[in-house]
Amino acid sequence: MSPHPSPQPGDRPYAGLRLMHVHAHPDDESSKGAASTARYVAQGAQVHVATCTGGERGSILNPKMERPDILENITEVRRQEMERARDILGITQHWLGFVDSGWPEGDPKPPLPEGCFGLVPLEEAAAPLVRLIREVKPHVLTTYDERGGYPHPDHIMCHKVAVEAFEAAADPERYPELGEPWSVSKLYYHHSFNRRRMEALHEAMLAHGLESPWAERLKDWKPEPEWDARITTKVECSAFFGVRDQALLAHATQIDPDGHWFAIPRELQAEVWPTEDYELVVNRVGEVGPEVDLFAGLLPLDPAPTTETTEEDA
Repeated sequence: MSPHPSPQPGDRPYAGLRLMHVHAHPDDESSKGAASTARYVAQGAQVHVATCTGGERGSILNPKMERPDILENITEVRRQEMERARDILGITQHWLGFVDSGWPEGDPKPPLPEGCFGLVPLEEAAAPLVRLIREVKPHVLTTYDERGGYPHPDHIMCHKVAVEAFEAAADPERYPELGEPWSVSKLYYHHSFNRRRMEALHEAMLAHGLESPWAERLKDWKPEPEWDARITTKVECSAFFGVRDQALLAHATQIDPDGHWFAIPRELQAEVWPTEDYELVVNRVGEVGPEVDLFAGLLPLDPAPTTETTEEDA
């Protein structure tokens, strides 16, 4: 019997449980953990996304969208893309209201632009997330590892803000004006873009006589066994890879439908690596150890509060 049983239609074991993802930009919720998000929504959980910035300084990564009208209205375009992805995934979402820091280029890298998310003092940057945690009352919170997943200044800042808010939201002496304290039971880091997964997919593509999109990347990606060993939790969600892909495509300025995101057949992905992977960092209800479920050790605690999507929650 598989240790990762596929969810069955009508199963709602997570009714009453709440999951919050904290992401840096619109599109991150679709490129990191979207299939497990869709699984939990389908099985009754409420999933809420906190998006730190509007992605205002993000590059257009889909050549088909490099048009003057898109460039001139990139902020609104990215909000509309987020709305479509939100509907596809079945989530609720808040904008925390910070401004994208952009990707600094050069050697040495230039200073970050004044007023951007990466330069906001941590206590100030964590405040809207503390308030949101206390309103939504998630049982589980996910974000990026200390590297940010990759070293974008907004991703690194997102990690710092999420960890800070996770701790502060439970402390009655911190941010007392932002609502009653709420202790999130579990904190996870995303680890789905790990070398072992990419290597397995790469080798499977070659075995089927197909060109791998990861060939060049793997040449420069040194094995990190200690880093890979940090993965504790593998959530089977291959039945929802199609939902993930639709959410990705909703972010048309960021995702090229002819690019590497879709170069590996979905059936091959499901066969070779049917999970999305996480690191359990804090567990207030049990031990930190191998799991197959972000909600392991949790039961519904109270009715899910109603959370309306807002344009700004700064």
